[in-house]
Amino acid sequence: MRAAVSALRPCSIARRETPRTFHADNLSPLTVVARGSASYIQLVSPSSTFVQKQRVRERKRDKPMTIRNAILVSACLLVGFASSAQAQQKGQYVPGQFGLNAGVAPPPGLTYINMPISYSADELKDSQGDRVPGITGDYSFWVDENIFMYVTKYKVLGAEYAPFAILNLANGSLVADIVGTNLGTSAGGSGFADTWVQPVNFAWHKTRADVQAGYGFVAPTGRFTQGADDNVGSGYWGNFLTAGGTFYLTGNKGTSANVFTAWETHSHKRDTEIRPGQAFTDEWGFGQALPLTKDKSQLLQVGLIGYDQWQVSESTGMLGRVPERDIPFYSVHAVGFQTNYVVPAKNVALFFKYENEYQASAHPIGRTIVFGGSWTVRKVGTTTP
Repeated sequence: MRAAVSALRPCSIARRETPRTFHADNLSPLTVVARGSASYIQLVSPSSTFVQKQRVRERKRDKPMTIRNAILVSACLLVGFASSAQAQQKGQYVPGQFGLNAGVAPPPGLTYINMPISYSADELKDSQGDRVPGITGDYSFWVDENIFMYVTKYKVLGAEYAPFAILNLANGSLVADIVGTNLGTSAGGSGFADTWVQPVNFAWHKTRADVQAGYGFVAPTGRFTQGADDNVGSGYWGNFLTAGGTFYLTGNKGTSANVFTAWETHSHKRDTEIRPGQAFTDEWGFGQALPLTKDKSQLLQVGLIGYDQWQVSESTGMLGRVPERDIPFYSVHAVGFQTNYVVPAKNVALFFKYENEYQASAHPIGRTIVFGGSWTVRKVGTTTP
């Protein structure tokens, strides 16, 4: 089922304060740049372009370097989508929402999907994908997606028109503690988050494939005030091009290969010069359906799933005194499993997904749990105008 969420808790930029440098177990240093009630954390490789430029500046001024071997590029840890937190101005799509049946639209009628998503991480990766030493505590967020999709009885270019909207409730924790080693300090608020609207969405049904494609946007309806510590919304608009496909490997459609992609762009963040960079996400899955009853009125579907997300263009603006373009791009990759219980005659499905992140750069590394159900509450006939 198609779904995405905005539960961003962006950090804020306020008055200037002197950056403070802390050492995590006397290893790679962290710098936390305090900006009012928020803090920005980033670890970069000593060989990064930003680090080398900084060293040249210091030598030219004939002043001793205050940070050696690593320089922190200040950035936000925030909940994203469309959203896991990370040391970066990230996008709005939370990976892990698709997997099996990525291209399958519900039958004609009004469908309601409830999809709670839980993310947690207790480890932070730097821009080279190495573990940041001395970090304790964990980062977590929770969001409850309420998805309303209406599949019409009319067809356009052979496809059903299937727009949808997603209303989100969110709660989360900021992983940064300004002492530099404990990620367990909570921040941000809870409540109604940003809203996803997909006014253009088409669904094709072929003999050996189901495909969806469309355009959606994220409206910054969640609470956001620059400098506040209880933000729930992102404070900026997002635009998405999405596509999903389910390809049946057997004649009875019991075995399937699935893929979903989302390309997102963003507007400027409200009351700042920051514009988060573009991001690309893919989700995939291989599944097998098994009948639980002889008449196939109840089905069990199991499969291997995963996701990948990359920042693909630089952000613009300034985070404190640091240009966004100097902040390393983030990425994260995960693999896991999914199980579905389906009652076709009742148009009811229940699902559970677990995905463990095995690689990340400039990003926490953790796990995503998704569960919930869908129900088509009203069916209509299908005709071609």
